[in-house]
Amino acid sequence: MGQRKRPRTDPAAALDLPSVIPVFPLTGVILLPGADLPLNIFEPRYLAMTRDAIAGTQLIGMIQPSDPSDRSFEPPIYDTGCLGRLSNWRDTPDGRIMISLTGICRFEVERELTERTTPYRQTVVRYDRFVDDLAREPCSPVDRTALTEALKRFLAVQGVKADWNGIEDMQADILVNALAMSVPFAPGEKQALLEAPTIDDRARILITLLEMAAADTGGSDAPPVQ
Repeated sequence: MGQRKRPRTDPAAALDLPSVIPVFPLTGVILLPGADLPLNIFEPRYLAMTRDAIAGTQLIGMIQPSDPSDRSFEPPIYDTGCLGRLSNWRDTPDGRIMISLTGICRFEVERELTERTTPYRQTVVRYDRFVDDLAREPCSPVDRTALTEALKRFLAVQGVKADWNGIEDMQADILVNALAMSVPFAPGEKQALLEAPTIDDRARILITLLEMAAADTGGSDAPPVQ
């Protein structure tokens, strides 16, 4: 199949979203509107899901199992996830598919299809609660100073260096969503970030989680990061 790319689609134009979508339950992983999520697909049922999506709508819903300790084949899932569009994909020589999903809109699960012909799970969803995800209007104000200081303290105790010039140049919504998706918080904390009503709400939750994580690892004695 080789590598293919789709031009980025403005989510504001994606007003006719499907009510039945395939879902990819993955613990500790969230997708947010406007953000990109790279994924390495190798399990047979999700290879089938990805190939069907490529040949069809090119849409996949990301969602978390609600109980991280549940190791069953199809564990219960949270009520809220995020629909993503395949923005690029590439087959690998060993049979995997490397994909990237671009977040479109969050959704609420109404029910899961119990009778289906696919090896992967499908759900009936609605988007009403998250219609503002499609607007792509300027985000509400974010306390950049508090966010930067919390991030500096967190990275200091982790011993991680960062490109602060690049961080300062990022738009607030892009920065908040990138951190919410990439920082390894607990699954329940990730879900709280996903379900935050606005970028400002998500930023405030993110600041709290960063401060708590820094404190838990001895951040009070960590040197400041320049």
